[in-house]
Amino acid sequence: MGKRKKSSRKPAAATAARRREPLDTAFTCLFCHHDKSVTVRVDRKEGIAQLVCRVCDQRYQSKVNHLTEPVDIYSEWLDAADAAQKEDHGTRRPAASSSRQAPAPPSVGSDDD
Repeated sequence: MGKRKKSSRKPAAATAARRREPLDTAFTCLFCHHDKSVTVRVDRKEGIAQLVCRVCDQRYQSKVNHLTEPVDIYSEWLDAADAAQKEDHGTRRPAASSSRQAPAPPSVGSDDD
């Protein structure tokens, strides 16, 4: 007598579960708000990624490593733009003011000539 034969799994079902969905490489621009107008090119040989908006020509460049994906560069750009905006608002000086009072407007009907 022999052992019972185990049922074999279908190989197609196993590979479908492991298949990864590709990540996006086209994104929405922060400045002109056009969908899928921002493209990211990753040059792993040079170690540089370039982000470019085709509509408003906004550009961003960053260093990459072997794990970097285009979505990582887009999120770095979002963070850099947010940090620049916060820095711009934080360093703004209030409108120029003087300790002297402004001269009073001349009254209507006065004869100071």
